[in-house]
Order: sequence, then C-alpha cells, then structure tokens
Amino acid sequence: MPDTYSHTPAATPLKDPFGRSITYLRLSVTDRCDLRCRYCMAEHMTFLPKPEVLTLEEMLTLSRAFMERGVRRIRLTGGEPLVRKNILWLVDALGQEVGRGNLDEITLTTNGTQLVPMARDLANAGVKRINVSLDTLNAEKFAEITRRDRIEDVLAGIAAARDAGIAVKINTVALKGGNDGELADLLAWCVSEGLDLTLIETMPLGDVADAREDNYLPLTAVMADLKTRWQFTPSGHRTGGPARYFNIGDTGRRLGLITPLTGNFCDGCNRVRVTCTGRIYMCLGQDDHVDLRAALRSDNPQGDLHSALDRAIGAKPKGHDFAMQGGQMVGKVGRHMSQTGG
Repeated sequence: MPDTYSHTPAATPLKDPFGRSITYLRLSVTDRCDLRCRYCMAEHMTFLPKPEVLTLEEMLTLSRAFMERGVRRIRLTGGEPLVRKNILWLVDALGQEVGRGNLDEITLTTNGTQLVPMARDLANAGVKRINVSLDTLNAEKFAEITRRDRIEDVLAGIAAARDAGIAVKINTVALKGGNDGELADLLAWCVSEGLDLTLIETMPLGDVADAREDNYLPLTAVMADLKTRWQFTPSGHRTGGPARYFNIGDTGRRLGLITPLTGNFCDGCNRVRVTCTGRIYMCLGQDDHVDLRAALRSDNPQGDLHSALDRAIGAKPKGHDFAMQGGQMVGKVGRHMSQTGG
C-alpha cells in the first residue's frame, strides 16, 4: 500500500485527561511467534489472517502520525517482531526518522532467536538497545517454559547483538514453580556479563494452560531474597517504560522491577500500545480501544488518524484494574500479551 500520509506538524501534542503526555509508542508488528511461552500463549494458537494485519507501510504512516503528536520513542514488539517478513525495512525507516530528529530512539523487545542473522542489520538501521526475554539459563526449564528447545539460539543471539554494538537488557517473568529458585543466579549471570535485568510479575492476560495464580510470584518476595545477597539503592534511570530501577551495589549494573500487582506503576504512564491490526489500547489492563486501521484505510487518512488519536487519548484511563484478591487475580482481560504487544 502506498504511503499516502503527508508529514505536517500537528497542532497539539497528545495529553490524556490526567495531564500525562504520551511520548512512548509500543507498536506490535505481528501476533506470531516462534516460541510458545506458557504464560504468554497457548501451544496451538490461531493467528490473524494477513488482510487484518497492517502492512509495514501502514505502520510507518501510523508511526509518523504519532511522532507529529509528540511521541519520541517507539518500541517494536510482537509476538516476536523479528519473524515479521521484511521487518528490517520498517526498522530502517524509523531509524531514518531518528536521524532527522523526529524520534529519540527506536528499540525492540525480542526473544532473541533471530538475532544471529539480524543483529548487525538492526545496528546499522540505528537500533542502539534492545530487550531480550529470557526466563531461565537452564536448557531443560527453557524448553518447558517456551515449549521449544532453543536456548542456544537465544544466548548466541544475545552475543551477536552485543558484538554489533547493541546494548542488551534481559527481561524475566518471575514464575512460581518455574524459575523462582534461580532468579538470584540469573541476576549474578547478568552482572557477570555486564547486562541489566528487569523482573516482571505475571499478569492476567488471556487464557493459558496453567492458572495464572499457580505461577504468580510477587516481586516483593523475590527482592527479600535478593537483598540477602546484594545491596540495592534506588536509581534515577528511566527508559520510558514502567520499570523502577535499582543500582546493584558497586557492580555498575541495574535491576528493574515491573510490578503491576504489588506496586501499581500507572501514575506516570506515558505510553500506549497499538496492535498489529491497528487497534490502539490506551491501557494494557483495559479492553477499551480505538480502531486506527479504519482511519489508515479511509479516504482521508491524515485527518481521520488525528481524530482517532484524539478520541483514544481522551479515553485513556487513570490505570489498570489488575489486583490480587483472596488469592485470585482480578482485572483480567481476554486478549493474550502476544496480541497486544509487549
């Protein structure tokens, strides 16, 4: 599809009803993935038909509209973004927007399986840092959690990214009965490798094989254990996302915490998520959304896009409804994380 959107300055930046400026877009480029992490998706997923998914050209058009309204950071997500055919075209186009001063950075979250052949091209396109999802260093546990035996591909991918000059941060979902016994070892490995680590509480997103409550591990308990081995001090480091960071002793490394259940992070929310079908979700923990695909494919994409963005941001809620009550997760939403974008 040709890019019919003309780049013109917008009159007003995006600001929600609570006065929060929206400067960060998480754009899902596909709902597909080459892993099947148990907490993220079912083993046998039904993926979207191609006509429902935005073209890469439409994603660039959409990204430019967000830039005009004040977005300074774009993170590409999935599914697994690097399995999207010709994804490097979009990365390169967004990297050029960074070069023009229209963006501060383009980043992505990946499972790492595709990094060996793609890391150098990502770096050449302007990607300076990435997040790699890795929940264990144990090959057997990795295969159990992801339902795929590919830990060596991931570790090689991390090395390839670093060799290409890309800073790597590890994202780990804390899983009771899964990796709870090795989080300290994983942190030690990150420190030894010169990597930062962010721990994430599992969230009630979509139906999966195991009950969410069975896998839920509060990070308050994790930190109580980690503090017996390391000294942590609050860090002023920010990346635009919801993590709160701590310096790890004098190692020069940082630990991030994303705590949707034990520590609500919504007050400073500056981000929205757009799915690969063009739905904008103003909050990860809410089902309310606006269809941007219809605007993109209308006779007046420029005007309709800005009108749709105004409606969406005007409806952004104060925060999510995720909570633990009586040992049960509440505030559940039906869509999987792979559909929303990480």
